[in-house]
Amino acid sequence: MQRASRHLLTATRALAQQAQVAGAGRGAGPSLEAGVQALWRHYATEPSELKKTVLHDLHVQLGGKMVDFAGWSMPIQYKDSIMDATVHCRTHASLFDVSHMCGFTLKGKDTIPFFESLVVGDIAGLENGTGCLSLYTNERGGVIDDTVVIKVSEDELYVVVNAGCRDKDLAHLNKHLSEWKAQGKQVAMTVHEDRSLLALQGPAAAEALQALTQADLSKQYFGGFNTFEAAGIPIWATRTGYTGEDGFEISVHNSKAEALTQKLMENPRVRLAGLRPWDSPRLEV
Repeated sequence: MQRASRHLLTATRALAQQAQVAGAGRGAGPSLEAGVQALWRHYATEPSELKKTVLHDLHVQLGGKMVDFAGWSMPIQYKDSIMDATVHCRTHASLFDVSHMCGFTLKGKDTIPFFESLVVGDIAGLENGTGCLSLYTNERGGVIDDTVVIKVSEDELYVVVNAGCRDKDLAHLNKHLSEWKAQGKQVAMTVHEDRSLLALQGPAAAEALQALTQADLSKQYFGGFNTFEAAGIPIWATRTGYTGEDGFEISVHNSKAEALTQKLMENPRVRLAGLRPWDSPRLEV
């Protein structure tokens, strides 16, 4: 999936470059340690023009190693090892800042037929408050990107697209949206620049979130979407994720993102994690 592939491609190139250097003149490839060192040297810059999530300063304060990912300054890991962070996600719960991804809402009576003209899948057939994975395709059926789509109601969809494909995805959507509006169709798009996205993943995820809300999460099944308050903070929560574990992707207003993060981290089973342990569970899956 695009969410992992660009990050992993960059890492592979860095390791390949190190292999060429280490093997030159002695006919041997690099050790794992040398490869990891090369990978970190590759990432050890943070251009000032990178975009930052509202949790950026918290990541730095907690020892996050910040790297360029799809034009965003994101934590690749914290002080724990990649293995420890991966195991923690498998046994407890990890909290990932995925605010670099792009969420938007489509509203209007023609929203569902409009979106079905761009993606594969029976979006109209979804129950209200449920979602699925889908793919944007071009005119020849080729894949443009993958996406998550939630059918909030009969005339409203909540959609999340990849950070690395944000510009081309929005351009594709806006092009076709203009065509539909020119025909008098009723569809409006709102990009949620004012919201952050957190992924709480792991076997303790539901327990950790349930402790902060009166909502009954046992009635919210995989793929289910709901709006409620957690620690007194309004959130949109989808029971989903890419780690192979139970979990939630939580959309929260930027002004409340750090407060919610801090409340979740008060649970001893919840730990912040970066991009590397975000990729490793998905590779296992």
